[in-house]
Amino acid sequence: MHGPVSAAWLLVALCAATGGYCLLRLRSAVEEQRHAAGGEALMGFGMAAMAVPAAVFTPPAWAWPGYAAVFGAAALHAVWSARSGPHHLHHLVGTAAMVYMSLVMASSPASHHHPHPGAGVPLVTGALLLYFTGYVLLSGARLVPASAAAGGSAALPWGDRPELARACRLSMGIGMVAMLLTL
Repeated sequence: MHGPVSAAWLLVALCAATGGYCLLRLRSAVEEQRHAAGGEALMGFGMAAMAVPAAVFTPPAWAWPGYAAVFGAAALHAVWSARSGPHHLHHLVGTAAMVYMSLVMASSPASHHHPHPGAGVPLVTGALLLYFTGYVLLSGARLVPASAAAGGSAALPWGDRPELARACRLSMGIGMVAMLLTL
């Protein structure tokens, strides 16, 4: 992804920290936490890797199709999981967005990542931006009441705290918006 280097490093840190917390949630005693944590950790670390500034590290040509393959497999898993409930559809949209960004990066020469003046925003990018912006706004609105009402969650282990899981999902949504804006 391209953009200001300091913003890119902040995005790398945010996504890596989110991925790390999601790994911690894999050890949760709550089955719902464990079920979603693996896919969210993959998204967090994948977003962190994709956000590393191009000035620091330019991935080899095979990396972008590799990202597309990994997130394509995660998208298939999300399709399979969506049979059990609609809450898995967000994971499907997220993994599909990662596949899309990987394919765009693979097909664009390094010097042409920025849109040309007057080129506009591609339809898929615009649709994903709308989706993730709405997701971020809705998640943020839901997080505030959940944090205030969760006063008794201080006794829960770190991997079982639902407000932290919601905050991680919000962080990844914000990261996705930032990545799509720089695409």
